[in-house]
Amino acid sequence: MNLEFSLILIRGLPGAGKSALAKLLSENGKYPVFSVDDYFTDPETKEYRFRYAENHLAYKSCEERTQKAMEERSTKIFVDNTFTLSWEMEPYFKMASKWNYTVYVFTVENYHNGKNIHSIEEEQLLKMASKYKVRLLSSDLME
Repeated sequence: MNLEFSLILIRGLPGAGKSALAKLLSENGKYPVFSVDDYFTDPETKEYRFRYAENHLAYKSCEERTQKAMEERSTKIFVDNTFTLSWEMEPYFKMASKWNYTVYVFTVENYHNGKNIHSIEEEQLLKMASKYKVRLLSSDLME
């Protein structure tokens, strides 16, 4: 039996619906879903508390959890993050190459006036949107 191993990266601005789509595509948790936001979310209360000084730790945690799922040979792995810049995806492409995962990138756009659940200010959203690269080339991700 030839199993395909897939890494699905779901990207978009806050409030676009990335987490909802990841949950839906993961068949409500049948497959693992990881996010940088997980680091800032209390597992018991589900309260989200962003701490900018720890943001690099959140990225590292998400990457480590994804790596572990690959080592365990999960057939599908979902990662939902903003991924506004190509460097944010680069570690995932490298992991996928190492573990022979096919990478799929979904971009979620906000057509439903979704509000971001993390209360990110409009000014910050506009700043993120200005950096957002719609089309990424493999050369941007694998050098």
